[in-house]
Amino acid sequence: MTFDPTTLRREDYGFFGPDSPSWKIWTAPTAVIGFQRAVALEFFDPFLTASVSDTGKIYSDPRHRLDMTFAYFLIVAIGDTRTAIEASEHLMELHAKSTGIEPISGQRYSPNNPETQLWIHVTGWHSVLKAYEMFGPGPLSPEEEARYWQECVIAAELQTCKPEDVPATRDGVREYYAKVRARLCTSERAQAGIHQMLFTSPRHGAGWIYALGARLLSFASIATLPKWMRKLGQFDRPGIIDLLVRPAGRILVWLFTLFNKKGLILAAPIIAPMAGQILEQHLAAGVPTRPETLSPTEARALYGTRNRRAVPTAS
Repeated sequence: MTFDPTTLRREDYGFFGPDSPSWKIWTAPTAVIGFQRAVALEFFDPFLTASVSDTGKIYSDPRHRLDMTFAYFLIVAIGDTRTAIEASEHLMELHAKSTGIEPISGQRYSPNNPETQLWIHVTGWHSVLKAYEMFGPGPLSPEEEARYWQECVIAAELQTCKPEDVPATRDGVREYYAKVRARLCTSERAQAGIHQMLFTSPRHGAGWIYALGARLLSFASIATLPKWMRKLGQFDRPGIIDLLVRPAGRILVWLFTLFNKKGLILAAPIIAPMAGQILEQHLAAGVPTRPETLSPTEARALYGTRNRRAVPTAS
């Protein structure tokens, strides 16, 4: 699948617009740290682990998994609504074809399952904010944070999540993690997936440069995780490492932002080339045909099931 970066901003400003905290956070250099965190956490859901493992793609090219998933989230956060609706519909269609049996429970899995989709969504939006706070400018203002979580709920409308289940506050996110913790687990395949995303082997498709970049990035992404997640995933480490990583990471992000106004585009060819294309086009985009934002319901009425084209997928 390919993405045409000249079509990211056509009709409108998407769902959130230039003054939104989502635009600020999802285009910050820290977003790639947060997203490595998110794609590693996905494997705590045994049904998602089964889906990803059965396709086998993550073992031949882990960068593809991070890049395509990151690209989809970016399209929803900063793209125009036509592109976002088309990406969502295409992804749901592919997911509908990917079903099987989860071996731990013996139950059937589907990537479109609302609980699985909610886990992907919450870990993505929360992880990117967490990285922004720890390694970027710091916490949002109370008003910005409230708006960010409202935008998180809106973005979930493009997936199969039940709207009433999507956390709308930071406390709601904590309650969500507490609620699902009992069903999170690891397995041999989950461990393989987590370690592919954090400690990529150069033998697995992406090459030495990406493997080195992913391993360096993992120092920062692991530092954002609570102890219980690190122990569950069997990648915990001494606290002294976190104490060293946090100030070093903040300095590197600050330098990166200072000397490279294009943010993580500089690193995109190594870590996430398609996400880099989207960000580059986002920075170059002018005023759209209609300089306004739409709701997912309005956008779906305009663009749903029409003019589909190839878009990135997480499968």
